[in-house]
Amino acid sequence: MRLLHRGAVAAGLCGLALSVQAQSVPEQPEEVARPEAQLSGVPPVSLVKVADGFHDPSNVAAANDGSGRLFVTERIGRIQVVNEDGSRQEEPFLDLTAINPLGSDVQTGFVEQGLYSVAFHPDFAENGHFFVHYASLPFNGDGMIVRFTVDPENPDRVTAERANETAKVIMRIEQPWYNHNGGTIAFGPDGYLYITSGDGGWEGDPLQAGRDLGTWLGKILRVDVDVPEDSLQPYAIPPDNPFAQAGAERLMSLFGITEEQFAEIRVEAKPEIWALGLRNPYHITFDDETGDLYIADVGQNHWEEINWQAADSGGGEDYGWPAMQGSFCHPITGELPQQDGRFVTQEDCAVVGVLPVAEYPHDQPYPDAQETAELTGCSVQGLGVVTLGERRVHLAGDWCTGRLWGLAWSEQDSGWEFAQLAQTELMFTGGTVGEDGSAYAVNCNCFYLADVGPEENPPGALWRVTPSDQVAEGAETAAQRPPQLGEERAD
Repeated sequence: MRLLHRGAVAAGLCGLALSVQAQSVPEQPEEVARPEAQLSGVPPVSLVKVADGFHDPSNVAAANDGSGRLFVTERIGRIQVVNEDGSRQEEPFLDLTAINPLGSDVQTGFVEQGLYSVAFHPDFAENGHFFVHYASLPFNGDGMIVRFTVDPENPDRVTAERANETAKVIMRIEQPWYNHNGGTIAFGPDGYLYITSGDGGWEGDPLQAGRDLGTWLGKILRVDVDVPEDSLQPYAIPPDNPFAQAGAERLMSLFGITEEQFAEIRVEAKPEIWALGLRNPYHITFDDETGDLYIADVGQNHWEEINWQAADSGGGEDYGWPAMQGSFCHPITGELPQQDGRFVTQEDCAVVGVLPVAEYPHDQPYPDAQETAELTGCSVQGLGVVTLGERRVHLAGDWCTGRLWGLAWSEQDSGWEFAQLAQTELMFTGGTVGEDGSAYAVNCNCFYLADVGPEENPPGALWRVTPSDQVAEGAETAAQRPPQLGEERAD
């Protein structure tokens, strides 16, 4: 069943039309939201433990099949089921370490590799199709997007036999290095599958992949997986993809062609590309109410960013990497000028591409800067979009500092607001919105310089983001650190 196109979804949201139309991306660097100590209209929140004992949990997803189950992906290559009541299923839903007779099918040699995410078909309750994205051991860490199908008689477990019987490879993304490789796969409100792909790794995008239309690296891809089972191709190109016809073979015409028509010709462009100019967009999430897309793009050394794309976007946004990092030129060199106490881009730097809606610094916001611990982080992970108090809020967690961020549009100020909602001791790795409308997050205890392997690191857990005044008596919550900047949070 093909769902409505994103534009039609947005047009049909009559009750939200004004707020959707009001939202926009910043036009100037100073309009990009930076961390504040509070988000007005949003109550204090706590993270309540739902289940634990997971081996380097990398993400979590909901099947949206009426069961209320949550599916936690583990770096090692397993998917664990958490029932609606918080109990864990004894056997994994899928075990990719057991489908290959020569050993695991998943590459986990580096902390950024492994099983990245799982996405359930919009018609999963009827067709049983779900999709996984992981680093392939047989293919030297290449990203594999594979479709599997559950047995209707055994919906809680896909055996090795069933996995091999139903496996359908959708895509293999060649990866040159072992970082910036993977991320979320998710179905949009249009029914298409969106795939995030980092720039291939190392640092500084040595391939210049981010803005290169001839590669899938550094992109968000969009494909139609609902093709006939006997099709020779595992997916189709949505006809409204921004580069669907850009590289099509054609006769050369030198005269009688407009500038706009010439500008649309990109002979090497990959038709799967939906958005470009991204460094490591590990996590994306769609707002279930508006259809808007949020992209948490992990930064390099100095800044983290969150990008926003309206539900009626036609795609093709260029988010600037590697020419830009957040609202700054890349590479950032030396001390940056300030404006009203805020760092701004270098004076001789022209903005390239679409600016993020929010960004936050590392403890060194520019080379050789004096270190600061105020509202900083190192790796942004999206968790989902939920209603908290009076606001529709995109939640994100930081892997290093345990900060829980909230991002919301302010109609009063016609701009984005970004603030710390809590600071925990958790190393956030991913999140989702469950069937109950709550945001869920997973955390690992995985370390770059002290990684002892996905099954030897201390276990992680699954948490629910809950207004603090609604936490049940006796519930275990993540320890929180006090507010920053010397300010108390507003109720």
